[in-house]
Amino acid sequence: MTAPECSRPLPVRRVGPAGLEQVVEASEAECRAIAARLAIPAVLSLRCRFLLRPDRGGAIAAEGELAAVVTRDCVVSAEPFDQQVNDRFRVRFVPAMDEDDDEDALFDPDSDDEIPYANEAIDLGEAAVEQLALALDPYPRKPGAELPGGGEGGPAGPFDALARLKRPS
Repeated sequence: MTAPECSRPLPVRRVGPAGLEQVVEASEAECRAIAARLAIPAVLSLRCRFLLRPDRGGAIAAEGELAAVVTRDCVVSAEPFDQQVNDRFRVRFVPAMDEDDDEDALFDPDSDDEIPYANEAIDLGEAAVEQLALALDPYPRKPGAELPGGGEGGPAGPFDALARLKRPS
């Protein structure tokens, strides 16, 4: 396993009963490595603020706010453009052997994602990169980019012939 592009290990013991706030900001070199990992043209900035508090069973509950600026390739025009990414999220850092094995919890869309940790430390940098990957638009479109022939009177779509075959009910 290779080292994370943006590693910020934090000993679990630093998260006291009152909680802890931590901020992760990626350096220019880390941003270049993150962009390569995510297969996007560039990560111009990445900042993530974590509010951490102890949770049951040695877990650490985290609420986060992610702010990034990335360069993406438009799916319509293939032109690069800069895009702001903002996301709020919740995760639980859990001891590696204590991941939730309950099948109902694994498929519960309302439950917090669980990130396993080992060696009594959580990696906030890696968690920030993972949240950025999840927050990226899978079909980025440059503002103002239009599909050719989109709208009324444009070329027929692949299902237009099927629609004409449909019998009135």
